[in-house]
Parts: sequence; C-alpha cells; structure tokens
Amino acid sequence: MNKKILWEFIFTIALIVFVFCGYIIISNYLSRGTDTNDYIETTRPADSLRAVDTHNINWSKLKKKNMDIYSWIYIPNTKVDYPIVQSDEDTPDSFYLNHNIEKKYEFAGSIYSEKNNLTDYSDPVTILYGHNMNNGSMFKTLHKFEEPKFFKENKFVYIYMPNRKLTYKIYAAYVYDDRHILNSFDFSKKKVRGTYFKYTLNPDSLSKQTRKVNLNSDSKILTLSTCTSGAENTRFLVQGVLIKDENQ
Repeated sequence: MNKKILWEFIFTIALIVFVFCGYIIISNYLSRGTDTNDYIETTRPADSLRAVDTHNINWSKLKKKNMDIYSWIYIPNTKVDYPIVQSDEDTPDSFYLNHNIEKKYEFAGSIYSEKNNLTDYSDPVTILYGHNMNNGSMFKTLHKFEEPKFFKENKFVYIYMPNRKLTYKIYAAYVYDDRHILNSFDFSKKKVRGTYFKYTLNPDSLSKQTRKVNLNSDSKILTLSTCTSGAENTRFLVQGVLIKDENQ
C-alpha cells in the first residue's frame, strides 16, 4: 500500500468516526423522548378532590398506549416527570434503553426498571434507569443533587401508580461504579441488606451529598441511576427511602 492509498484510508476512517460522533452528539441534544404532557390532565377531574394527590395522570390513555407502563416518577424542581416502563417477557431489559414509551426507537429511551425488580416497589432495592441527556431531559437533572444547596432544599421523590402514591425521602446522591447492583448483592439476605444500606448512608465517594435517615432491614430503597459525564465506568445515583405509601 503506497502512501497516497494509506492516507486516503486513514482519512476515510477519520471521516466515518467524525460523522458517527457528530450523530451521537446531535442525537443527544435533540432526542427528548415522548411528550409526556399528553398524559397529564390539564383540568382537574371530579375525583381529584380525593385526599391523595394523583398528579392528574391519565392512566387509561397511558395503558392504551403501552401496557408496559406501570408507574410514574416526579421530582419537584427537576425535569424528572415521566412514565416508568418495564419490558414484557418477550423483550430484553435493555429494550427501553433506546425506545420510548410508544415502543419506537428513540435515542433518549425511557425511564425503566429491569425484570429482576417487582413493579409494586416491594423489593428492598428498586432501581430506575434513565439517560443523562445533554438537553436536560430524562435523568439529566438528577445531577442537580450534586449541589449542596439543591440537595438540602429538595428532599422528595414521588412515585404514582393507578391506585397508589409512594413518597421517598432522598438521603444520598453520589458517584458509584458501574456494577449491576441487583446482580451484585443478594438483598434477600438480611445481613447483605444491612451492610449495603449502611454503605448508602455514608458512601465512599468524593462527590457525595447525604442527610440523616433511619434505615432498617425492612426499609424500601429507591435508587435512580444515570451516567456521569466523561466517565463510562461510573454512575450517578440518587437514593431515597420510602416514608409514605398512600392508596388513592
């Protein structure tokens, strides 16, 4: 291969890499997922006078769109206000990594859990995944909890289901490694739960925010997981403990 051919080959490869990277960057900025405002009632229905907040979610419309939708997450003062999905038996856990709630390909994906979590939030640890989108959508604004002032002033995550509302108190936000938590710890064992819960109260992380809460072997922990910028082998976690379970 002479020098001219070699340089043409190198140039071609470089061009392909440049175009691919450009596509990824542009997709990251433009992809926002499905417009979830379509599933929030703009006027309060008659039954909204009930004591328990329903977030005005149109569950009938959501279920008609996709039966994989089983709950909704809302965190005040962030952009986290989305349906939550879990893939059915015929699709892999990673399906919603790059598919929206309408099951169409979408770079932003969806907020989702994996099959090794029950959808009634009864597991000791429930993990929800979402992309760290540069345009601020999905779980990008979880990173606001890295700021001490924001962490101090914002304490709650709300999970809605057709007949329930769960309130979690946020007690930790920190950078963790990229291990698969549910596959790495056997939370059916009380001792394992105790050790892990103790770690989350004071994680081994330079960039952590924590507040004092009481955890025991029966506590229910919600973990929100997203990527960190520029570090493929780490994840940013926001964790809360269930403090209220209300029937609607």
